[in-house]
This record gives sequence, structure tokens and C-alpha cells, in this order.
Amino acid sequence: MAAILTREELAAALGQAADGDRAAFKRVYEATSAKLLGVTLRILADRQAAEDVLQDTYLTVWRKAGSFDPARASPITWLVTIARNRAIDRLRSTGHQRTSANLDAAMDVADGGLSPAQATEANQEAQRLNACLDQLDDRTGSAIRTAFMDGVTYDALAQREDVPLGTMKSWIRRGLMRLKACLDA
Repeated sequence: MAAILTREELAAALGQAADGDRAAFKRVYEATSAKLLGVTLRILADRQAAEDVLQDTYLTVWRKAGSFDPARASPITWLVTIARNRAIDRLRSTGHQRTSANLDAAMDVADGGLSPAQATEANQEAQRLNACLDQLDDRTGSAIRTAFMDGVTYDALAQREDVPLGTMKSWIRRGLMRLKACLDA
């Protein structure tokens, strides 16, 4: 999980990294690597190349952390600039330029998503389902949600609740019957 650092904490960690503090450098990496990978990936459109550039970026950050001046730029701006420049250098050195597909071809690509009307209807159905689930007792509603929305088996649910498997199946079956009646009303 990425560490979240404030601007001041990130600037301080860069200063500590400039003094050779590996733990501070690790904090900088954990707080910024996802963003910087996104920057390099957006420019290069190739994950392997983006990861290579990201590694090169952090080598540069390790060597040049002492040149960071918080009065001139925010830490993330400084880091993004290094990553961006490294990615552009990689593009130039390989002689590859990103090419954009013909925009007219985009008209032939169907959107696989729901139409606005379908999305609205699905949202309304989800709201009805949640309202009906909320009418069930907590134990039954939770078991149904966990079984059908999280994909947990009845056996695992029975073990979690410390009840026999048959009891769990009965709770869910009766809950589904009440749920159906609520949805049909």
C-alpha cells in the first residue's frame, strides 16, 4: 500500500535521502512510485519500458536529491519532471514516437458499456435490491450479501458464523424467499 506523505514530509524525506538515508528514500519511493509509473506509462505506452524508466528515475533521485529546492518547486513536481524527462529521453533514444490511431476509426468502435438509460435502470434496480436487503435481519442480509456479492461459499459462511452448514443454507434460502417477495411487491 502506498504511503501518503504531505508536501512537507515528502520534502523532508528527499532532504534525508540526500544525506544517504535509505529509509527516507524508501518513503519517497512508496509515496510516489505509483504516480511516477503512471507518468512514464502515459508517455511510453509500454509497461516494461515505463518500469525501466521508473528505475532510472529513482536512481537519478537518489543521486540528485541534494539538488531539490523546496523553494523552487513542490517535491512531486520535481519528481514528475525527472520521470517525464527520462521517459521523453527514452522515446527519443529508441527512435519511436507514439502514434495516435486515426480518430475516424474511433467512430467504428462500439462502447461496450451501458447506455445512460440502461445505467439509470441498473442503478434503480440496485437501490431496490439494497432497500430489500436492508429489510432483512442483519444476520440474514449479511449472509446473502457475503455469499452472492463477495462469492463466499455457504460452508465458509457457516464456519465464520459458527453454525452448522444446514442452518446457514436455511437462513439464506428463507432470506432469498423474503427478498424475492420484497422485489416482486
